[in-house]
Amino acid sequence: MRLLVVLGTRPEAIKLMPVVTALRADPAVHVEVCATGQHRGLLDQVLAPAGLVPDHDLDLMRPGQSLDSLLAAATEGIGRVLDAARPDRVIVQGDTASALAGALAAFHRQVPVAHVEAGLRSGDPAQPFPEEAYRRTITLLADLHFAPTQGAVDALLAERVDAASVHLTGNTGIDALFALRGSSPGSVVAAVLGNLGARRLLLVTCHRRENIGPPLDAVIEALAALAARGDVAVALPLHPNPAVASRIRARLGALGGVILLPALSYPDFAALMAAASVILTDSGGVQEEAPALGKPVLVLRETTERPEGVAAGTARLVGTDSARIVAETARLLDDPAAHAAMALAHSPYGDGRAARRIAAILAAGAPR
Repeated sequence: MRLLVVLGTRPEAIKLMPVVTALRADPAVHVEVCATGQHRGLLDQVLAPAGLVPDHDLDLMRPGQSLDSLLAAATEGIGRVLDAARPDRVIVQGDTASALAGALAAFHRQVPVAHVEAGLRSGDPAQPFPEEAYRRTITLLADLHFAPTQGAVDALLAERVDAASVHLTGNTGIDALFALRGSSPGSVVAAVLGNLGARRLLLVTCHRRENIGPPLDAVIEALAALAARGDVAVALPLHPNPAVASRIRARLGALGGVILLPALSYPDFAALMAAASVILTDSGGVQEEAPALGKPVLVLRETTERPEGVAAGTARLVGTDSARIVAETARLLDDPAAHAAMALAHSPYGDGRAARRIAAILAAGAPR
């Protein structure tokens, strides 16, 4: 069996690495990896430490590239790889432009598509944008759907996806996270952790396209207010998108209590998550990882395609209103019972064995 795994962003690499590793353990399966380079620097941060060298590297990303040009270039580039590699199946993950391009190029060649992390739905095409629409489109193109939660399974079945093609596996991001337990952080993160003193750590990530503008400015003001408490350190790894990083630097760069960090390797970011008292994020993956580490997570969005964490009590939607962000964070910092209630809630995203389940289904030749 010849398989082509398509990835382009840091989250895709994190969540597909365990799948590639599990597949390559089977001598009857030949796996090639195609990297689009959608997140060039961030992608390399994940692949290099794992010793994962793409068999095909399209290196597509250009400064100021539009969604149209990225999707078109990725579809054409992946198509050329497919024509040369002639795989039996293509594997894509999540909801990125690279995943949609991989599924579309495969569909054009009548190559079956397996979708890892299928079935997530926010119900709002504008949040997350454009990912909600991308993920729904991939569902139409795929014939094999690996759903991370029962809620994702139910969403697919509600859309009349063939039940025989839907498999509940857990989330492969938890596999990757658990594989890093006990890893030592690099020097930058070690210095941050070593200088905390009595302060508690607030870990923040904020980069969503739909938050750029006034919503991001409101989040930044909330972080400034939280840093002014004096009993916390706000650590914020900067996303390379200049529209995000420049606004954050301009307001928070000189503030005491705020630690602006470069984009971190995944092991370093995992170490910060493990040390944090509270995590604030608009990221999808962090919503899954924080509960697995027993960390309360406040979601800087109005809606989420990962409602299981909210239902379980490990995550809370707080949106981008400054006053609400400050109030919800302060409640967790100042009320030990409130913090414990979220920290001890059950994580609904898997047991760390999702990749092995996916590999076994693929190797067995699941229904197409």
